[in-house]
Amino acid sequence: MNLRAIRAIYVFEMARTLRTLLQSVVSPVISTTLYFVVFGSAIGGHMADIEGVPYGAFLVPGLIMLTLLTQSVANASFAIYFPRFSGTIYEILSAPVSPLEIVTGYVGAAATKSVALGLIILATAALFTPLTILHPLWMLGFLVLTAVTFALLGFIIGIWADSFEKLQLIPMLVITPLTFLGGAFYSVEMLPPAWRTVTLFNPVLYLISGFRWSFFGLSDVSVEVSLAMTLGFLALCLVIVHFIFRTGYRMKS
Repeated sequence: MNLRAIRAIYVFEMARTLRTLLQSVVSPVISTTLYFVVFGSAIGGHMADIEGVPYGAFLVPGLIMLTLLTQSVANASFAIYFPRFSGTIYEILSAPVSPLEIVTGYVGAAATKSVALGLIILATAALFTPLTILHPLWMLGFLVLTAVTFALLGFIIGIWADSFEKLQLIPMLVITPLTFLGGAFYSVEMLPPAWRTVTLFNPVLYLISGFRWSFFGLSDVSVEVSLAMTLGFLALCLVIVHFIFRTGYRMKS
């Protein structure tokens, strides 16, 4: 494996983040903090605890996951779309760099940004409400696994999109609504039985549920199912990325 090539792509992408620090880091943190202030402090102060967890603390895993999913997709999709848009993708494809090394560089950088952002939001949330993480290693594991999985999805979207409008289509119309409806702000047990059944078909539910379990030891579905669903989605993304490079779909045309 060409580690120098991976490092070059990775360092370039991380440097781009530092150049756009206000947009890449500060803006998502402020947005998530406003969610927490409004829902956690203003509304949460009038709500009962959820399974013994204060509502403000209950929100934290969902808010982190909301930011993690959207930022992982956004970072990876723009990172690969811009070289296609500017034509510099051909320099990468003609270089002695394998598809695995290209994906590792771009996805690794996008996942690193998202994980760092998630940890910053976690530290910010701790200023507003007492937090206890029962399973810190599982928390980090879910954080990294989810970031890598959705960075891969973002990479796929960046290859598929042929305009800046399409680049935002799936994150805004699919991922964000699924996150809101996947238990980010509530427990599925609070829903009527019919809606509870419908929610089980939302794949984001399993990500949020597993992540919340690492904090409080409670979840809407078992942690084993959450982990299996996440790994399954990761495998599906890897298959699609392999197909893209094997066929040259929108990479060489």
